[in-house]
Amino acid sequence: MDIQIKHKSYLLPKKYWPWIGGGVVLVAVLVWLGLGNFTSSLKVDPRGLSIGEVTDGQFDDYVSVDGNVVPIQVVQISPEEGGVVLQKVVDEGAHVHKGDVIVRLSNSNLDLEILNAESELAEKQDMLRNTELSLEQDQLNNRNEAAQYAMDVKAKHRAYQHQTQLQQEQLNSREDYLKAKEDYELAREKNALIQQRLSKSTQMRRAQMAQMADNLASMQKNVQLVRERKAKLDVRATIDGEIGLLDVELGQNIQPGQNIGVINDLSDFKVEAQVDEHYIDRVHPGLSATFEQNGKKYQLTVRKVYPEVRDGRFKIDFVFHGPRPANIRTGQTYYVDLQLGESKRAVLIPKGTFYSVTGGQWIFVLDRDGKKAYRRNITIGRQNPQYYEVLEGLQPGEKVIVSGYEAYKDYKVLDIRK
Repeated sequence: MDIQIKHKSYLLPKKYWPWIGGGVVLVAVLVWLGLGNFTSSLKVDPRGLSIGEVTDGQFDDYVSVDGNVVPIQVVQISPEEGGVVLQKVVDEGAHVHKGDVIVRLSNSNLDLEILNAESELAEKQDMLRNTELSLEQDQLNNRNEAAQYAMDVKAKHRAYQHQTQLQQEQLNSREDYLKAKEDYELAREKNALIQQRLSKSTQMRRAQMAQMADNLASMQKNVQLVRERKAKLDVRATIDGEIGLLDVELGQNIQPGQNIGVINDLSDFKVEAQVDEHYIDRVHPGLSATFEQNGKKYQLTVRKVYPEVRDGRFKIDFVFHGPRPANIRTGQTYYVDLQLGESKRAVLIPKGTFYSVTGGQWIFVLDRDGKKAYRRNITIGRQNPQYYEVLEGLQPGEKVIVSGYEAYKDYKVLDIRK
């Protein structure tokens, strides 16, 4: 008797099974790429980790900068008058006092200008003397004429009085009396006119002489100024100090105002430093700073903050507040701690390279047995060369990884192998 064999029936034919399996594997790979790589743990060697402890301590709000010693003032050497270098009196590094000659210049055009100005002054002086003599002569002539008219008035007045008396006694004619009277009145009018002319002449003479004197004074002043320009061909030191740079050669043509060197004022020093632009809103004149030299601590104060930022840094100037180091020299480097704010207690973690990856927004925190580290969000406030100030996310006593996170920045859990 034959037995009938029953075939199993499947929901999907066997020929589709390989395709379905491949799709499942593909989906698993995509899920692993999208989520698994971020959420899974990573085994790391503890020998490559830097572990720091979260502490509760005093946070000193400061930043360390490299400061270079420079003279308190650098004065530019620039001649007021141009010319050809005739003599280089001092060399670089020489100590000079205010008023000492540094460079002598010559200027033939200026010499010619002085000769012309002096010649014009001499001509003006001769003209003034001649005019003064002429005015004096006119004045004398006017006075002489005035004196004659005054005498004529007196003579005509006597004649008029005599004729008046004779007329009263009827001893002369009426015509003689009237002629004497008219002659006397005419002499008085002429005398009054000559007095007016003499007064006007005196006023005009004074005004003319004053104007010419002013012109002469202006020309004398011009000659003096030209001579002073001649004196300025000797380029002199404007302060006591040391010649730091003198870029001139004999025979070189120097223009007015051209920078030919500098004088370093060594009466005091300042310290220049470059600060990261991260602190630009917190640095201002008046802040205190310190540095150590040969076991002694010295005080500085921020005098000037330069507004320009170059290559992510800005420049500041410090001045000394109190004693200076005994062996201070231009070009020395001091490691300066710039105080940005008051010290206060805070939750602290040591500085580390993790910050460059996380930006201070998260960190790996070790569990109690130190075998695993978990990613945790935190908030970091201020920082100094040693510590970060933690505002949120960590408690004193916890341990964190402060070394670089570049190799495992996409993981949430680190499995620390022993």
